[in-house]
Amino acid sequence: MAMAAPYLLFSYGTLQLEQVQLARFGRLLEGTPDALPGYTTSVVRITDPDVIAASGSDLHPVVVPSGDGGDAVSGTLFRITGSELAAADEYEVDDYARTEVVLRSGATAWAYLGAGRAGG
Repeated sequence: MAMAAPYLLFSYGTLQLEQVQLARFGRLLEGTPDALPGYTTSVVRITDPDVIAASGSDLHPVVVPSGDGGDAVSGTLFRITGSELAAADEYEVDDYARTEVVLRSGATAWAYLGAGRAGG
């Protein structure tokens, strides 16, 4: 389902970092705290040198379904433009898949979940 602009993007990882936002979007994003219920955090090793340079690390968080509705991953809900969503898509490596999720607040947003994992 296509979402109307501005787009809502939930970030639990490196897209929350100021240096990544400046590198990808040319500005700092304003956001509000939120959470993704039913998920837990794991780690993935990134090999893309541009992503490592922007984030400062080759280890990035990735969320995966936990099977427990009591679990939740905390993060930030951002309002972004279509071109910023495209820039986020370019930043995220193949270990992630952009997926529509429903957050604890009730908002429907895009989030980058673990690709090729159960439920992801």
